[in-house]
Amino acid sequence: MTRVFTVALTGLAAAVFLFSGTLQAENPIKIGMIDTYTGPPSVYCNDVRDGFKLALDEINAKGGVLGRQVVFITRDDKFKVDLGLSAAKELIMREQVDILAGTTNSAVSLAVSDLAKKEKIPLVVTFGKSAAITGSKGHRYVFSMNENTAMIGRAAALTLVKRPYVKYWIAGDDYEFGHAMAQEIWSNLKKLKPEVQLLGESWWKIGEPDFTPYITSILSAKPDAVIVAAGGASCVPFLKAAKTTGFNERVPFLVHMATELSTLKPLGMNAPEGVLGTSPYFFYYPQVPANKVFADNYKQVFGRYPTAGAFCGYVAGHFIAQAFAKAGAVDREKFVDALAGLTIDSPVGKVTVRDFDHQIMLPMFVGVTKADPAYDFLIAGQIETIPADQVMMSVDDVKKAREQ
Repeated sequence: MTRVFTVALTGLAAAVFLFSGTLQAENPIKIGMIDTYTGPPSVYCNDVRDGFKLALDEINAKGGVLGRQVVFITRDDKFKVDLGLSAAKELIMREQVDILAGTTNSAVSLAVSDLAKKEKIPLVVTFGKSAAITGSKGHRYVFSMNENTAMIGRAAALTLVKRPYVKYWIAGDDYEFGHAMAQEIWSNLKKLKPEVQLLGESWWKIGEPDFTPYITSILSAKPDAVIVAAGGASCVPFLKAAKTTGFNERVPFLVHMATELSTLKPLGMNAPEGVLGTSPYFFYYPQVPANKVFADNYKQVFGRYPTAGAFCGYVAGHFIAQAFAKAGAVDREKFVDALAGLTIDSPVGKVTVRDFDHQIMLPMFVGVTKADPAYDFLIAGQIETIPADQVMMSVDDVKKAREQ
């Protein structure tokens, strides 16, 4: 009788073990991704999504994380805060995702970040660039996987200070990202070169269809150079207008992402040459094995070269997977602790999520748009690398921003 009971218990334990293993395999780690998949910003967001997918496909092909596959569900915020918030709530409550990711519109990033803080769910921002995300509005549950406006500002200022320009005009998108980027560039430039002068500013609404009046007004002021704070919705159309009007031939100007593939590819050979641009990634630079492997794999899967968005999505996917692996469990609090301070290998070398503010530390690349016979679109020439430690906000500055 005892023997029969023991055999029965052993069989039951084996069944429970097998059932538990089946549940582990059938219950994937679930990520809810919110981004803009319609309209002009989708040029960037689709690449973020595909880079993220490539990373997860690589991870899942090797058995996933903690014995589970890693999957993600997308929601389109249409570049609107209310839709982004609604999507985040639905993903948390109905889809019961383990973490949130995505957001390119900085206003959406900040709104969803506030919700993430209240719900105590990690948010991994893939392409929203406001420094406030991990700066003044930063908290335990939010992480940034791309360069922010503070990093852009420092990189741009370090670029412009080497040039003889003194009289500037600022123009850009009239929303969070545009104003934050312009302020960061100007304040950093002013510190490095106190004699610079601001002649005036022009701000257009998101979705502005005609930049000609703004360009005409800027040219009439005769600045030495122009700082263009254009975000995802207007970067491509502004550069198109610059080419059409000859703006780039009449005054030097700098635009973050002007040298980036997702901006230049849609314009083909109709992009303006000689434009200064900063970017966290080029598929052709740096010329190192890891970057070539990533670029080749991405092109093989998606039929196009990877952009900065694809790079950020790819890096985010690997950071998330390695954080769960390090945590040893699908647990939100352990995930946060694991991701803070984590370092991984990337196509541009080792990159780290800084422990204090959860901001990824990335080098920035500066170049000038130029034609190249190898491509049917413009690329960046005269590329310079600015190390991450030269563009990051200091921890003391972050503390001041948070009033700590």
